[in-house]
Amino acid sequence: MTLTQLSYIVAVDKYRHFATAAEKSYVTQPTLSMQIHKLEDELGVTIFDRSKSPVIPTEIGEKIIEQAKSILKGSKELTDIANFTENELKGVFKVGIIPTIAPYLVPLFLRSFVKQYPNVQLIFEELLTEEVLEKLGNDQLDAGIIATPVEQSFIYTDDLFVEPFLGYLSNSHPLIEKAKLTVEDLNQTNIWLLNEGHCFRDQAVKLCRDGEKHGKKYKKAAIEFKSGNLETLKKLVEQNFGMTLLPWTAVSEFDGSCSSAIIKEFEDPVPSRKVRLAYGRKHLKQTIISAFKDAICSSIPKELKTTEKRVLIE
Repeated sequence: MTLTQLSYIVAVDKYRHFATAAEKSYVTQPTLSMQIHKLEDELGVTIFDRSKSPVIPTEIGEKIIEQAKSILKGSKELTDIANFTENELKGVFKVGIIPTIAPYLVPLFLRSFVKQYPNVQLIFEELLTEEVLEKLGNDQLDAGIIATPVEQSFIYTDDLFVEPFLGYLSNSHPLIEKAKLTVEDLNQTNIWLLNEGHCFRDQAVKLCRDGEKHGKKYKKAAIEFKSGNLETLKKLVEQNFGMTLLPWTAVSEFDGSCSSAIIKEFEDPVPSRKVRLAYGRKHLKQTIISAFKDAICSSIPKELKTTEKRVLIE
């Protein structure tokens, strides 16, 4: 019995398809099938009912797969312990980060972190918030960077910074003459939003709904463009199409050279989101987690180091 064989049966259980499990395990299907047969022969049981489509575990197979997951998790923890020394940080550190943060935050701290901790292998993965939390719970990530509160008791969070929302308007937009935006303004105009599933979309919609409390109903756009990328929404605005809401980091390098769009701040209290570092197994990689957090906090601009005159949209 080998860890590789155990990883193969876990993969087949996950994908319920031998070919897909083999592809995800970076082996050929005959190799994966042969190793699973060897494990079944060694244990004297049938782990999968191959007559079903999709393939499903047998009753005893389900118990074996659960134990295999536990063994694989324990094996990973042993590797983490071996990689930890008091005087040196090393090993793999997997981070899930939501798309509305990743392209703007990572470049701020990556160079300094890699220089200071050359033996830590960083692996970043852009994921939606639900996916980050799921992978943290399954021990597939060491940490996550998210922008919403966490309800799961097994996930810890540390606050990183509070980030203001900004309006990004085309230069022909009717709100262009205003010195600062108000929440009520959002219900007088069409706003480009991200796809459902993005927490920044949910926060933007909530902000628009807050404006309805003042008697102005949220106005749905005449044109609908489903996008998972803030940069796409920025380009739409720059082509003289309405406005969108952006987090501060998404426009932190805006120097005013774009003549077709302009940034507008909100009146106090400024609607904002809180960016958090989330993690699960607190004991094993806490030293790397702390170093990672310090690298982020030391790299963020001064504009993100205050919470005064801001209201959280969560």
